[in-house]
Amino acid sequence: MSILMAAIVPHPPIILPIIGQGQEYEIRATTAAYREIARRVRQLAPDTIVVLSSHATSYADYFHISPGKKARGDMKRFGAEQLQVNVNYDEEFSLALEKNAKRAGLPAGTKGEREKALDHGTIIPLTFLAERELPCEVVRIGISALSAVEHYRLGKCIKKTAEELNRSVVVVASGDLSHKLLETGPYGYHASGPAFDRQATEAFAEGDFLRLMTLDAALCEEAAECGLGTFWILAGTLDRMNVKSELLSYEGPFGVGYAVAAFTPAGANESRAFDVLVQRAERERLIEIRAKEDALVRLARETVEAFVRTGDVLPLPAELPEEMRSVRAGVFVSLKIGGKLRGCIGTISAATENIAQEIVKNAIAACSEDPRFEPVRAEELERITYSVDVLGPTERIESMDQLDAKRYGVIVVSGYRKGLLLPNLEGVDTVDEQVKIAKRKAGIPESERCRMERFEVVRHT
Repeated sequence: MSILMAAIVPHPPIILPIIGQGQEYEIRATTAAYREIARRVRQLAPDTIVVLSSHATSYADYFHISPGKKARGDMKRFGAEQLQVNVNYDEEFSLALEKNAKRAGLPAGTKGEREKALDHGTIIPLTFLAERELPCEVVRIGISALSAVEHYRLGKCIKKTAEELNRSVVVVASGDLSHKLLETGPYGYHASGPAFDRQATEAFAEGDFLRLMTLDAALCEEAAECGLGTFWILAGTLDRMNVKSELLSYEGPFGVGYAVAAFTPAGANESRAFDVLVQRAERERLIEIRAKEDALVRLARETVEAFVRTGDVLPLPAELPEEMRSVRAGVFVSLKIGGKLRGCIGTISAATENIAQEIVKNAIAACSEDPRFEPVRAEELERITYSVDVLGPTERIESMDQLDAKRYGVIVVSGYRKGLLLPNLEGVDTVDEQVKIAKRKAGIPESERCRMERFEVVRHT
């Protein structure tokens, strides 16, 4: 036995009448689609339901699988303490999945549970599925900040575990889409919100998991989505399978996108190995990027690669542009993986003899000393892209009117506190956002007046 069916569902508390108090009528198409999913699941009568929840225990670099034999949860935080769900966990499945993940080199397991109680991302779909009582055991899994491929590979381990244990399994991915569909929504409006939802729902309708796994990282962040990791895991549970895909509903009247989709396995298809396809496409993209590197970016990359692999600092290459040897300037070196920041360290003004030495110094710091991240590991190097920003001179400004978030970087100063933000950053579209983030980095209250400076940069990618 293996995966009988997989479904994508949202988890708005307001969909439950006891919480919605009539507002659930605004998403009645979602409710109807949810009930259809529940009907199909009850008809299939699986041995186990695997719930992938974006609100279950999660870590940046680890997938958490809920341990033990049972759990309960309620909707007290949403004003409905009387709404309770009790589940029996499929402990054998969880432990077998943990072993399969370990064999696959994935950081996943049952340790580190911060909250035993069921989260609302689990409670809401199980409330629909249970009718009176849940007819089978459950496995609850959280997401991580790891890549789409690693989420997909966890899905493959779920599929493998089901086959090894001879379990019939239904997979439920609980996650909302964008939270930025309307100005009146919880996070306001951003054009990336509707764009993300359109692309995601088209992928659901077509069963196009490759598209789902290669959505632009900046678009996803700007859209403030919350379910993508669960969708990637779901895709992996259908690895190398044809699927019948159905987008049963999509709504967003409260400023958050709610989609319900069903996927039914329809025979083997070796070409639908999406982790392999994504990795192949990424390798080809990085080869193209490497071929177009200029001297500054190449120096940053080669410095990081040598330092991470050996701990050595390479001597400067004999052949470098004269500007890199004779000019002094502040430099920022940024590292990204899959469009997400992996490290960034820089200097506002020159701290070394020239731009080349500044790049070497800050490249090493970006891969090993950025306090927001663990040091870069050797196995990550082939996936990293680099950018080098060379800063121009700073000038004092009297008003935010003298800023342009795309053209100028900003420095904010209050006493000994100083914060800097580079220009033309993904997701930072306005001067207000730029100054707010720079103040936050400096520990300066948003309402506090401060001295401001601006500067231009030359960005090398």
